[in-house]
Amino acid sequence: MNEAIIKSTIEDIFKHTACTISKLEIALEGNMLWCMIETPDSRFMIGREGETLRSLNHLVRKIVEKAVGQETELSNIFVDVNGYQKKRFDGLKNIAHMMAERAKYFKSNIEVDPMPANERRIIHMFLEGIPDIKTESEGYGPSRRVVIKYVGDINN
Repeated sequence: MNEAIIKSTIEDIFKHTACTISKLEIALEGNMLWCMIETPDSRFMIGREGETLRSLNHLVRKIVEKAVGQETELSNIFVDVNGYQKKRFDGLKNIAHMMAERAKYFKSNIEVDPMPANERRIIHMFLEGIPDIKTESEGYGPSRRVVIKYVGDINN
């Protein structure tokens, strides 16, 4: 992928803030490209409950999308500040795994609490290849949530 463009985009954004970057690394894990930033100013870049970090992710994706064109898959780029998002995603994967097991055990649909689009996407991606499980997002606005559906044979 266009790692140089992503790196320069992040550096340019930080130049326009009062925040500094101690370290910036880009690593590919599975199908996700992680842009890991270390900064002493993390509380400003993460924001309340990760709101600023979600906005930073959106901004980086849009700028890089415009620079490289629409043909590149950019939905799997994740900007992380001081490991905040990585910890949150690991927690989401645990929740997704637990809820998928519950859906299989009870052979029913399980609703996850409402969450932002980037967090719903992580659950969809994590459960994508699980047999007998299908995920869908339902609801509107701030009440939009993932529903983990059991699609196996319910007569067993």
